[in-house]
Amino acid sequence: MNTATLLLSSFLLAVTALLVFIWSLRKGLAEPDPEAARVIFEPGEIGQRDLGPLPPRAEDIRLAADRSTARPVLLMLVFAVAWLLVASWAGLTSSIKLHAPDWAAGSAWLSFGRIRTLHLNAVAYGWAPMASLGIALWMLPRLLRTELVGAGYAVAGAILWNLALLAGLVCIALGISDGMEWLEIPWQIGLLFALSGALVAVPMLLTLRNRRVGHLYVSVWYIGAALFWFPVLYVVAKWPGLHFGVEAATMNWWFGHNVLGLFYTPLSLAAIYYFLPKVIGRPVQSYNLSLVGFWCLAFFYGQVGGHHLIGGPVPEWLVTLSIVQSMMMVVPVLAFTVNQHLTMRGHFAVLNHSPTLRFVVLGGMMYTLSSVQGSFEALRSINTVTHFTHFTVAHAHLGLYGFVTMVMFGAIYFALPRVVGREWPWPRLVSAHFWLVMGGFAVYFTALTVGGWLQGLAMLDASRPFIESVQLTIPWLQGRTVGGSIMTLGHVVFALHVGAMVLGLGPRREGAVDLYPLPRSA
Repeated sequence: MNTATLLLSSFLLAVTALLVFIWSLRKGLAEPDPEAARVIFEPGEIGQRDLGPLPPRAEDIRLAADRSTARPVLLMLVFAVAWLLVASWAGLTSSIKLHAPDWAAGSAWLSFGRIRTLHLNAVAYGWAPMASLGIALWMLPRLLRTELVGAGYAVAGAILWNLALLAGLVCIALGISDGMEWLEIPWQIGLLFALSGALVAVPMLLTLRNRRVGHLYVSVWYIGAALFWFPVLYVVAKWPGLHFGVEAATMNWWFGHNVLGLFYTPLSLAAIYYFLPKVIGRPVQSYNLSLVGFWCLAFFYGQVGGHHLIGGPVPEWLVTLSIVQSMMMVVPVLAFTVNQHLTMRGHFAVLNHSPTLRFVVLGGMMYTLSSVQGSFEALRSINTVTHFTHFTVAHAHLGLYGFVTMVMFGAIYFALPRVVGREWPWPRLVSAHFWLVMGGFAVYFTALTVGGWLQGLAMLDASRPFIESVQLTIPWLQGRTVGGSIMTLGHVVFALHVGAMVLGLGPRREGAVDLYPLPRSA
């Protein structure tokens, strides 16, 4: 197949998808689908927040589901919070070293190249996957109205995953690295992630066989796809001796983008499509739009990473194909955005009372912003300015922090009380956590976005020496550190609150049973 055929095919697919999307709106497919969208609700739940008692049989099913997931979910969430603290410390350290390079320069493992890589891997393989997989496992039995089968596989997978990550971070600290971003951990260790991810997926397959629902809600589709895609992505990317030279660089960004779009994103969207309607007590506005978003993500996202190689020694058609598919991603993002807004319409007042909803809705908004920004950033005219600048770093954090992390914060605030049978002991800390991370991230993102854009313009100006493009970023990098410090404080507050829950310091939930044997305070 020649280049013209590839590009024409991509264009026709994009136009066809857009026409189908418009047709679905005209035919009323964006209207509520009561049967499919109500699968996640028990009788009497619609119209009230997910706080009150359920009918006895429904309550028994839900408690049994929560009990079956308690051990692996609690294990994963504890690991997630621990890695969040490690990643925050490493990220703040690397941020300081960007504008104060001589600070903490006495140890090789604290050099920028290593500490920044430690930060990336602690987030990418510690906090984000452990939180996302833990929440996914917690949701599955509720979505399927049955108990989780094979929880031991998930426990084994979580333990193996974290042992592999610990070994990988030690290697990076010692200077042992495979040298590709997102794939620095040596392959001898890294392939254990694929095995661990496969083990975590086993309970989903076993539980699906025992499901008590006739329809698989869209969140199950997203979870299943993510658990299938990750092992495939990682094995293809890390298999030793498979990629060399320019091909390795191409594969590197194929993986780097796809691990976000085909692993973290589906798990986070699954959480939004579950928690948002549950909290407000209203089914998602258009179930059809949720399916449009799923299939467009699955079909369009696979090649978007190539736009990171604009100007590199790769075939021009490959880069152009990536740019086309990046713009095609506007379709699923638009489907999600319309759906979220229409579902929330008339229920925005609930944001004042539900920390879960605040984080989840904010995360959904960040998904829209990061996706639209990413699509336009792929265009050559914009990429010319933003490439190799801090603007790209801001965009990456908008996706993995503004979207994924915010959604996971909200999901944990909902799920953890139901795992340990306790309420959050200090509600004001929840509010403090929200404003710290939101305010800190606003400072962080703004500083890097503005500083990165000015940096790009300076590098394109042949009359200005390169060092000037470096010097002008200093105040913006200091702003990044300020924002990062505020975010880190928010993470410490969150971790202390989670620790209090695990230790049983919160008041017992009304009607709760001991889902997991833990030492309780008097």
